[in-house]
Amino acid sequence: MDARAARPRPGPIDVRLSDPGELAAAVPHLLGFRPAESVVLLSLGGRGGRQLGLTLRADLPPPVHGLSVARELARAVLTDDPGAVVGVIVSEAGDTGNGLPHRALVRDVVVSLAEHAVPVPQLLLVRDGRWWDYDCPAACCAPGAGTPLPAGVSELEVAAVATGLVVERDRAALAGRIAGPGGDAGRAMAEACARVAGECADAIVASGWDEVAARSWDAVLDALARSRPGPPAEASRLSDREVARLLWGLRDRAVRDRALELGLGPDAAAAEQLWAECTRRAPAPLDAAPATLLAVSCWLRGDGAMADVALTRALAGSPDYALAGLLADALRACVPPAQLRGLIERTAADRAS
Repeated sequence: MDARAARPRPGPIDVRLSDPGELAAAVPHLLGFRPAESVVLLSLGGRGGRQLGLTLRADLPPPVHGLSVARELARAVLTDDPGAVVGVIVSEAGDTGNGLPHRALVRDVVVSLAEHAVPVPQLLLVRDGRWWDYDCPAACCAPGAGTPLPAGVSELEVAAVATGLVVERDRAALAGRIAGPGGDAGRAMAEACARVAGECADAIVASGWDEVAARSWDAVLDALARSRPGPPAEASRLSDREVARLLWGLRDRAVRDRALELGLGPDAAAAEQLWAECTRRAPAPLDAAPATLLAVSCWLRGDGAMADVALTRALAGSPDYALAGLLADALRACVPPAQLRGLIERTAADRAS
């Protein structure tokens, strides 16, 4: 299941979606990628009950599992305390000539939310550049008809560009942003990590663990200063040895936990770029720590889909990495970014006291 807050990035940009077609067209921008064969739930809340909140996506299940998936989606969207929920089915499967497809799943979604007294004012089907309303009896929503999705550049697309969001073609492309190194680059990175591991082991013997941990934190701060958003200049690009030193340092839980706090302050964007760079270049299992830090950075700004991708990478590299496992469970439970932020702040305060 993928989850994401309504706004692509935090900021003062407000966008109005005035009709179902605009809402249907907005789904890729809310998720960060173009879903295929998916069921999407959009939480509505706020003072007027029309403010977009949490966005959830799951693969379309086989009919035998429809009710269980609908109940899991309902459980997750209820964590946002919605006043109502809009459902969107994205699917090219099935023949609309004899009726809109996936009606059984649509019914399961409505029933699962009705059990919690949450209304579903609209249920939409999106396919082949058109949309239908499952509950509309008008000719425009006849199975063989449909209404074209809005053409041109929408307000949400403009806002997405302004806030730096790139909509990927699918979830696999989203994961490709942090795909691990291969070929000569992968071998060079692995060799650098091996050399740095030996150097740090010698340094611990010579200077002690605390001194090496302090140097690890200095390396993080130096790399952070060189990781401002945007394409880095060649002179500021981290070398393999510098990345390897960061990866080795982040194995220290105290260093990693201090690094978590970087997602809370003015350097949050730079920290996210740094963790993404380290994750892309790290061999397993050293990718677990930066991928987990990347997940936290994404989650804090409401990007649950990318957070899930990063945690999947972390656990693939190190299945027993405890923090990644705990965060994956919390993400599946749709813990909101504000709650995660509060947890990190409390942990930092406890460490400082």
